[in-house]
Amino acid sequence: MADYPTAIRRAALAASRLHRDLGIQAMAIRNHGRIDVYHTIDQLGVPLMFAKLQGLLGAYYRDPTPGVLVTTERPLRQQRFTAAHELGHHYLGHAPSLDGEDILRRIPFAAAAGDNLQEVEAESFAASFLLPRWLVSWHFTRQGWTDAHLIDPHNVYQLALRVGTSFLSTVWTLHRYKVLDYRTASEMAQLKLRTIKEQLLRDFEPKDYRGDVWRLTARDAGLRIEGEQSDLLVVELGEQSGAGYLWAFENADEGVSVVSDGRASPADGSVGGPTTRRITAAIRSPVAGVLRLAQRRPWQPSAPLETFAIDYSLIGGQPAGWYWEQRCQHRQALEAA
Repeated sequence: MADYPTAIRRAALAASRLHRDLGIQAMAIRNHGRIDVYHTIDQLGVPLMFAKLQGLLGAYYRDPTPGVLVTTERPLRQQRFTAAHELGHHYLGHAPSLDGEDILRRIPFAAAAGDNLQEVEAESFAASFLLPRWLVSWHFTRQGWTDAHLIDPHNVYQLALRVGTSFLSTVWTLHRYKVLDYRTASEMAQLKLRTIKEQLLRDFEPKDYRGDVWRLTARDAGLRIEGEQSDLLVVELGEQSGAGYLWAFENADEGVSVVSDGRASPADGSVGGPTTRRITAAIRSPVAGVLRLAQRRPWQPSAPLETFAIDYSLIGGQPAGWYWEQRCQHRQALEAA
């Protein structure tokens, strides 16, 4: 590696080659627009283990055989990025590496004086691998976005949630794809996520702002979301309340807690026309399942006008131990022995 630009280009090309060789684009689309980095590591035959690491987010080792370690002490998205970083070390043929907090603070596709070229390369690989340009386009189509929509940090945040990357990494990856210019990306990168969450939640104040806030609309019907149990869901759906049709959760008795509920009047000020129902909910149990809503007249419960459903998994980060696919493989091998 001669210089930073060469290292960054090499990393991006390597991520693209791995997508192509393993057919990752088709798998990501089946996975609701999210790349499964753990499965990719397993496909390459690299042992993947999660453990409580002291002062580290992850590690890559080569002797006696290649392997990846990821901390259990971080939420899902940080675990995913760490795993992609370690995958980069492996796929690019790097030396063993112990990786700390700096892998989350470093700006992808950029380098400062004194930066380790190997780390710059692994960071650029991770960002390119988790959010390729074709995946941005897939989410644009699903959400009805254009490049102009991504000037709004709320939309960038929602994209980051759906692809499972950090807000900061998503901002700078969009800059690399020329969706955001440098000034816009720099200003957006300075924003505090708490501010964005407060704006999405409006008048509701949670105990803390560690959880993410998902804004879900009719375009998300059938989506699968993955996050933490502390996440909040803001569901915004058109409602024919003037005709007596109201949205309600079909499985509210399964641990869905509505923390805020309201309606927005039609923009033209008309009376009796469609409104937008805005329900903010927390899911306490089960942490994985299907969230269902139906719009119906209360006096006609058997005839919904419209339904909305998403799959959710709010299990959070991976627990200690082998990655579950490899754990199953080890169990099968022991049973066969």
